[in-house]
Amino acid sequence: MKIKKAVFPVAGYGIRMLPATKAIPKEMITLIDKPLIQYAVEEAIDSGIEQIVFVTGRMKKALEDHFDINVELNKTLWESGRTKLYEDMKRISEMVDVIYVRQKEQLGLGHAILCAKEIVKGEPFAVILPDDIILSKEPVTAQLIRQYERVNGNVMSLMPINAQQAHRYGIVSIDSRLDDRLYKLSGMVEKPKDTALPSELAIIGRYILTPDIIGILEKTRPESDNEIQLTDALHNSAKKGQAFGYEFEGKRFDCGDRAGLLEATMNFAVNNTELAPQLKRIVSDLGI
Repeated sequence: MKIKKAVFPVAGYGIRMLPATKAIPKEMITLIDKPLIQYAVEEAIDSGIEQIVFVTGRMKKALEDHFDINVELNKTLWESGRTKLYEDMKRISEMVDVIYVRQKEQLGLGHAILCAKEIVKGEPFAVILPDDIILSKEPVTAQLIRQYERVNGNVMSLMPINAQQAHRYGIVSIDSRLDDRLYKLSGMVEKPKDTALPSELAIIGRYILTPDIIGILEKTRPESDNEIQLTDALHNSAKKGQAFGYEFEGKRFDCGDRAGLLEATMNFAVNNTELAPQLKRIVSDLGI
């Protein structure tokens, strides 16, 4: 089945980016000239996604407003002759069909996906975490969709990490290697604390999930913090031979972290023909 829908879990508080996220959603933090959420939505659209499901919470109205029509702003831009800006704002409100679902309590990524179960029921779907911004020639979601079409199973994006970073990620166990970048998985562990790692491949925030993941999530027991983790459900899927990992092509930035956002800003600026010369001048003036 064609992947038409993408779930965006966006109910989180953005604690790592406080105090910036006290009054605005973390997804609305700006990278160069667009909020993080727009980069993620554009990736979905460029991958062929036709419908976005935002799983939201309190304090997310700014996110919803961003993809709505602002009649007064559009009128002002048009009447003042700012036609390029007018077209840009119009495009944002028309770029994709958006559905909003409320996650009343933050009980884990698996729980957030379950909040959207009535919308994605019976269909494979993408999950995109907008904290993870990826600079790549081909959208990572599109890369995963191609792999899903090969294996017809759950596919998650993988990134090499070193052992010192492992406690921040879900780490996969490899059953077999299907080609240079595609792996069949035998299991995974969320944020391992010991040094005996099953691999040095970490899961990052892009997934293509089969319809049966909903049933697996519904049977997944909450952890000690009362959260339902997607990793646990995917581990069960791996034991049935239905989980795969793809080492994506591109560079990922953790924009839910100050250092990651700074790194992303520098990399995106270097790849912007207008900003690259200015960035070089700024760096030169700083004597870095």
